[in-house]
Amino acid sequence: MAAKDQTGLAAQRKNEIIDACETLYRTKGFREVTIKEISTETSFSRPSIYNYFETKEEIFLALLTREYDRWTEYLEGMRPPAGSWEREEFAQALAHTLDGREIMLKIQTMNLYEIEENSRAERLAEFKRSFYRAMLAIDRCLTAYAPGIGEEEKRDFRYAFFPFLYGIYAYAHPTQKQLAVMAQVGIPSAQMTVHELAYRCIRRLLPER
Repeated sequence: MAAKDQTGLAAQRKNEIIDACETLYRTKGFREVTIKEISTETSFSRPSIYNYFETKEEIFLALLTREYDRWTEYLEGMRPPAGSWEREEFAQALAHTLDGREIMLKIQTMNLYEIEENSRAERLAEFKRSFYRAMLAIDRCLTAYAPGIGEEEKRDFRYAFFPFLYGIYAYAHPTQKQLAVMAQVGIPSAQMTVHELAYRCIRRLLPER
């Protein structure tokens, strides 16, 4: 019983640290968020945080893992009877699963390579397992949309859709500086939300039924 209590307490403390990181990241850049700042948002001292995470990057990776778990849970809940989705309806439904996933999209667009390189292998494995569960959930959604879909078609969708997600945040959230320079050199801005961009991508990627 005591071991279970300790495990639950450790999970609670980790979540408090992750929550603090998320709060800061909503208003600050990745490099501006430090272990020291995270500690001021929690009930822990900076040395105490190192009992749970060795680097700032590991905290961000844990946050991203949690975001992927939440997205997967959402994906699991959007499976109507097989074959009942129309193409437009499915594309809209899948795009809507990204509503509220700004933190997930921002982290992987802006800093994922650096975060992975500065995290222990076991922490990275936790994220990769969550990522893979999301891939499997997408596969199940595709099977519900098109019951006769083959493995190759599902693979082709995944390997276009997931890389697309790694860049969508920057297109949906350009900075004022970026917009000004784009206007200066004559590059039109997408001027679309995450949902609008995702819908257009999904709609084009979906196989014919």
